Amino acid sequence: MSKKFLNKQQMDNNNWVKQLLMLGVGTTSLVAEKLREVGDDLVKDGKINPDQAKELVDDMMQQLKSEQGNLEAQMQRQMRNFMQDLGVPRQTEMDELRGRIDRLERQVRDLENKLWH
Repeated sequence: MSKKFLNKQQMDNNNWVKQLLMLGVGTTSLVAEKLREVGDDLVKDGKINPDQAKELVDDMMQQLKSEQGNLEAQMQRQMRNFMQDLGVPRQTEMDELRGRIDRLERQVRDLENKLWH
């Protein structure tokens, strides 16, 4: 694959991930709003008091955030696997290769200097 394609592919993947995360944020906001409405309705009906409603909403939101964090971690793992399947090297691999190239260039310069002096 060409470098241009990989860069385009990476950009498309980043947009896809950003869109999913934004969708998650929007979904979370809607869920929070609906939970508050349900809590308010339960308070109006006299089934729970306002403190219990707040605790219920807070507990549900905490659980949702925890699950969302797990989803994000899972998406990151899947994205890493996808990028690996495409043959895109990890940053650590690129850094290692750059270091090896730097050492080889130094060795070539040293050898050239020895030949010319």
